[in-house]
Amino acid sequence: MNTRTRPTTTPVPPVEETRFEEELAQGLVKADEDAFAAIYRRWGSLVHTLATRSLGDAHEAEDVTQQVFVGAWRGRHGFRPERGTLGAWLVGITRRKVVDALAARTRRLSLVESAGQDIAPARLVQPAPDEVLDRVLLVEALSRLPQAQRDVLCMAFYEDLTQAQIAERTGVPLGTVKSHARRGLHRLRTAVGPGAAHDTCV
Repeated sequence: MNTRTRPTTTPVPPVEETRFEEELAQGLVKADEDAFAAIYRRWGSLVHTLATRSLGDAHEAEDVTQQVFVGAWRGRHGFRPERGTLGAWLVGITRRKVVDALAARTRRLSLVESAGQDIAPARLVQPAPDEVLDRVLLVEALSRLPQAQRDVLCMAFYEDLTQAQIAERTGVPLGTVKSHARRGLHRLRTAVGPGAAHDTCV
């Protein structure tokens, strides 16, 4: 039996592999769509996997993956091979997009929470540009609620009415209004939270 051990060496990518990645990087900088398609095929799965692990939601991960490659295409002139490989550059973009996605999720959850408060925050009167998409997502989620829950939350969210004022306007008992608000908020949290962005019911 051969008991000799092989000398340990630091693995390095084959010359052909390195050259191919360099060609892809050059093609990206030159706006070569074929090279960009090859880049997507090569690293798309990795980017999606990283996003899924970080976000815990496959649908959000798909959105982030798309944003990563759109961002890579638009920012291709910012790639510097002397600072690292193309793959490492894409991973860096992925991490930033994941942070953005988590921040957006937090904003959506904050908007949902504010809908249940007696007084809406002043910032909701004139939403900042980066909150427009979040508001659109909330409107879509509201549209899927049962009528009674939707009416209560819309009056609280858009008209800044307290639950007592909603009960007075609608003639519905205050306890019932509170129940509709509580259940509606639970459904909205589920709709904008991780793992259930595309659910239609709870």
